Amino acid sequence: MADEPNKKSGALGEVVKAESMIQLAIALPAGCLIGWLGGHWLDGHFHQHWIGIVGILLGAIAGLIQIITTAQRFLRSGR
Repeated sequence: MADEPNKKSGALGEVVKAESMIQLAIALPAGCLIGWLGGHWLDGHFHQHWIGIVGILLGAIAGLIQIITTAQRFLRSGR
C-alpha cells in the first residue's frame, strides 16, 4: 500500500503538526501557572509563604517533562 493508515497527510497532517507546536509553546507557562495557583492556595490554607515558589518549580518541571516527551514523540514519528 502506498499510504499507511496511521500516517497523517495533507491538510490534516499540517493541523496535527501545528497543534503539536502549540502544545510545546503552552506547556511550560501553563505548568508554572497551575503550580503557582496550587501553591498560592496552599500558602493561604497553611499560612505559609514558600509553598507558591515550590509550586512554580514543580509546575516548571512538569512543563519541561511534557515538552521533552512531546518533542521525542515528534522526532520519533519523523514528521
